Amino acid sequence: MRVLLTCSTGGHLSQLYALKPWWSQHQRRWLTFDKPDARSLLKGESIGWAFHPTTRNIPNLIRNSGVAMRELRDFRPDVVVSTGAAVAVPVFYLARLMGIRTVYVEVYDRIDSATLTGSMCRPVADLFAVQWDEQLKMYPTATVIGPLM
Repeated sequence: MRVLLTCSTGGHLSQLYALKPWWSQHQRRWLTFDKPDARSLLKGESIGWAFHPTTRNIPNLIRNSGVAMRELRDFRPDVVVSTGAAVAVPVFYLARLMGIRTVYVEVYDRIDSATLTGSMCRPVADLFAVQWDEQLKMYPTATVIGPLM
């Protein structure tokens, strides 16, 4: 299976990296920010670099839409998996248009409120997962997978 793993750096990357027992068995490519933690953690991995900052940054949303289109077209993943944040939005919407399956995992530290990215990706995600039962209050149709870390 070909997997595109997309996320912001920092905690989002750490949580997605925690799925290594699963993603290491598949052909994969990462789409994240060119930051020291990503370069260190993902050394030896196939990586595409997205533009940052993304939070409420319309020019970078447009740029990342182009990056997402190129990554999806060139890598042709079977599934896109993300823990957010905003870099996931253009990838998920374009993946939906291209018929590519998507899995979104809501971050573990937002127990009492929904994230903006989660709220935006949920309508187009094929599987929307949360890490805590309490998150079902914001996302009642989500699948609880338990904490990644």
